[in-house]
Amino acid sequence: MLEGSAVLVVGGSSGIGLATARAARAAGAEVTVTGRDEARLRAAGDRIAWRVAELGDHDAITAAVPERLDHLVLAAGDAAGIGPVAGLDLASVRRGLDTKVIGFLGAIQAALPALRPGGSITLVGAASARNAAPGAVGLAMINGAVEAAVASLAAELAPVRVNAVSPGVVDTAWWSGFPAEAREAVFTQYGKAATIGRVGTADEVAQAILALLTNPYLTGAVLPVDGGPAAA
Repeated sequence: MLEGSAVLVVGGSSGIGLATARAARAAGAEVTVTGRDEARLRAAGDRIAWRVAELGDHDAITAAVPERLDHLVLAAGDAAGIGPVAGLDLASVRRGLDTKVIGFLGAIQAALPALRPGGSITLVGAASARNAAPGAVGLAMINGAVEAAVASLAAELAPVRVNAVSPGVVDTAWWSGFPAEAREAVFTQYGKAATIGRVGTADEVAQAILALLTNPYLTGAVLPVDGGPAAA
C-alpha cells in the first residue's frame, strides 16, 4: 500500500528509523532519511535518498522534505535523560526535550506544507512514558510529552493522520553506550517479564509503523509495541 508514496524518516540512519526506512522502501515507497552521521546515511541502502540534517536545524530539515510528502516518521532519539533522579543531569534532560519534543515539533512544521491530505505523521515514543522503572524518570518525561501530544496533533492536523508507536526494550544501537553486563541484565529482566518472553527487534517496530502509515482509519493512537504487558 506504499507503492509510489513519498516517506521521510527523520532519524533514519540507525535502529528503528533505519529499519522503517528499509521496510518502507521494500513496500514500494520513495524514501528519504535524515541523520547526523553521513557514513551511516550512505549505508542506509542504494535506493534510499538521504540528507545530513540535525533535528534542531530547521533549515536543514526543511531542505530534506520532498516536494510531495505522504508520510513523515519521527524516529530520532538517544539515551538523554537516563539516571536516578537524585543525581540526574538536567542538561541531559533538556537535550532530550530539545530532540524529541521541540525537534519533533520543528520537523512537523517543516513538513506540513508538503504533506498531502490523508497522509500521516508517526512519532516514535517509548514505553518509559507508561512503565514504572527506577532511573527512567527523565526518559518518562521526554517520551511522555511526545505521546501526550498525539491526540491533539491528530485533532488539529486532520485529515492528516497522527499516531505514535511506544516500543518496549528493543535491541538496537540505542543500548551501545551501556556496559555490556548492564545491557544484558536489562534484556534478561525485560524478557522474563514480557508476555512474548524476549526483547524486541527494530524490524518488529518498523512493521508496526508501516501498519500506522497504511491504515486510513487509524489516527490519534499510541500503539504499544512491547511484547505484551509485564507480568505481575
